[in-house]
Amino acid sequence: MDCYTANWNPLGDSAFYRKYELYSMDWDLKEELRDCLVAAAPYGGPVALLRNPWRKEKAASVRPVLDIYSASGMPLASLLWKSGPVVSLGWSAEEELLCVQEDGAVLVYGLHGDFRRHFSMGNEVLQNRVLDARIFHTEFGSGVAILTGAHRFTLSANVGDLKLRRMPEVPGLQSAPSCWTVLCQDRVAHILLAVGPDLYLLDHAACSAVTPPGLAPGVSSFLQMAVSFTYRHLALFTDTGYIWMGTASLKEKLCEFNCNIRAAPKQMVWCSRPRSKERAVVVAWERRLMVVGDAPESIQYKQLTIQVLLDRLVLRRLYPLAIQICEYLRLPEVQGVSRILAHWACYKVQQKDVSDEDVARAINQKLGDTPGVSYSDIAARAYGCGRTELAIKLLEYEPRSGEQVPLLLKMKRSKLALSKAIESGDTDLVFTVLLHLKNELNRGDFFMTLRNQPMALSLYRQFCKHQELETLKDLYNQDDNHQELGSFHIRASYAAEERIEGRVAALQTAADAFYKAKNEFAAKATEDQMRLLRLQRRLEDELGGQFLDLSLHDTVTTLILGGHNKRAEQLARDFRIPDKRLWWLKLTALADLEDWEELEKFSKSKKSPIGYLPFVEICIKQHNKYEAKKYASRVGPEQKVKALLLVGDVAQAADVAIEHRNEAELSLVLSHCTGATDGATADKIQRARAQAQKK
Repeated sequence: MDCYTANWNPLGDSAFYRKYELYSMDWDLKEELRDCLVAAAPYGGPVALLRNPWRKEKAASVRPVLDIYSASGMPLASLLWKSGPVVSLGWSAEEELLCVQEDGAVLVYGLHGDFRRHFSMGNEVLQNRVLDARIFHTEFGSGVAILTGAHRFTLSANVGDLKLRRMPEVPGLQSAPSCWTVLCQDRVAHILLAVGPDLYLLDHAACSAVTPPGLAPGVSSFLQMAVSFTYRHLALFTDTGYIWMGTASLKEKLCEFNCNIRAAPKQMVWCSRPRSKERAVVVAWERRLMVVGDAPESIQYKQLTIQVLLDRLVLRRLYPLAIQICEYLRLPEVQGVSRILAHWACYKVQQKDVSDEDVARAINQKLGDTPGVSYSDIAARAYGCGRTELAIKLLEYEPRSGEQVPLLLKMKRSKLALSKAIESGDTDLVFTVLLHLKNELNRGDFFMTLRNQPMALSLYRQFCKHQELETLKDLYNQDDNHQELGSFHIRASYAAEERIEGRVAALQTAADAFYKAKNEFAAKATEDQMRLLRLQRRLEDELGGQFLDLSLHDTVTTLILGGHNKRAEQLARDFRIPDKRLWWLKLTALADLEDWEELEKFSKSKKSPIGYLPFVEICIKQHNKYEAKKYASRVGPEQKVKALLLVGDVAQAADVAIEHRNEAELSLVLSHCTGATDGATADKIQRARAQAQKK
């Protein structure tokens, strides 16, 4: 009969333990693990091994090999290491492998060995080289801490948002510390290091000596230290063989154990005891493993959320399983199935043995109009893989032009981007593409592209009118648009030229353009403007005053106001100002001057082509009824009533209206009759109306 307790061994006075194989690893290692740099991701994540890491006894021609396995030893990736010597490996919270090189460069690889990016830990690290490194995890992300050859520390608490921090110098440190680790306290990363019997804590501002409470005497050196996953507890191994366990703040001792082994352990890590809130420390030597523990952990942290679980399934390309979990948990599409499908599509575009047409069709059939899926993001991944034509096909399924256009520009498919922007009707998007094209193409090709897109050409002209006038002129020249060229030179003569000669020259160019456009009216008007400018300059030289840039009418008025009537009349003849217009100008100017004598002479110079009612009106406007009455008698019969009413002669206006037998005039006069003063006049009008009705 088998003895069921035969494989159990005593652990202390009241506990027993046994060990058995859960499963065998599937890997086929060619070398011992001791000869490799090893990094295992938390939560049963992947394991990375860098074989032959620059050992002196190895031949220089042998390149190291980076292997990545699943937690059960299934091969995921293998690649020859072609970069510099590596000091340390570690996995980020996103399951990206961080490879810290001796020169301070950090190379980042994906789960399947795909290179993601790289970054540097700074010039000081490059100059002094890396002695040691740690990859650590905080609530903000994954960080890297470096110990340089100058025995200084540099760290970044989040490699996703790289901000390097140079830690303070440790006084008197002439060699590498015997051990060190990263602590996270109050949301800040610190360095804890041991130098002989002393411990130092480095923060961003200072170096402080610290002492663990209750530490057994006689310690001359700390050989190993380990911090718990939550950064709440710390374990120290001393050269006296004692293991001290306490809080990471070094304010409280939890327990101390004498293991009676003074040799430095190979590893020391914290772990949880099964079905218990207690924490323990596992210490490993070459041929011995020891578990020490009595540290209750009062707070449990759920680090592995459902989203992280789904991300890890996606990284392992287990898309159907991830989708089943999403459907079972009834996660919202955008957070669940849509996100998984988008990841699947991004993986699909990397399958270069399948044609662009087939890949695009398969992705569209699978995704359709699934909410939350961006075809432009998938197309960007295809372009990143060197499959430009596939990216263009995928963009055809993207309904948002604003997402199509930026990627098309990045792919140097600017003309297609312009067509898409125009189809969208978004003028801002069209302008974005136009400015990109302008910088990308030579001037001739750019203009030819615009000629084939009328809407884009119109928008660009509007832009040039405000920003680039010379470009606008070139556009009109290329199109032989002489009408717009003429208008351009008209505006330029006023906006750009100060000298009269330059303005006249610009107007002459405009007139020539109008003649080419067969617009004789505009050409003649431009020539008249040139004549007027020259005349205005001569008037300023001879008479003084301001004439330049006045209109023709204002020039005549200014001459009249200055008493230069003959000059004004000559100007009117030269520019063929009609008599009626000239009389209006002169009438208005003399009234403004209140030169009533000259106005009367002017009215008698010849028969007025505008009649005499305007004389009455202008005098009344200037509040001069006396002068107005002089002209009321000269007003023709058809406007006589209105003139008499303007000068206040209601009775005579009534007589004229009765004489004309005009009902409208009678009503107008009657509306001006007020009170007892005009009572007799009103009665007279009423009697005239009654007599007219009898007839």
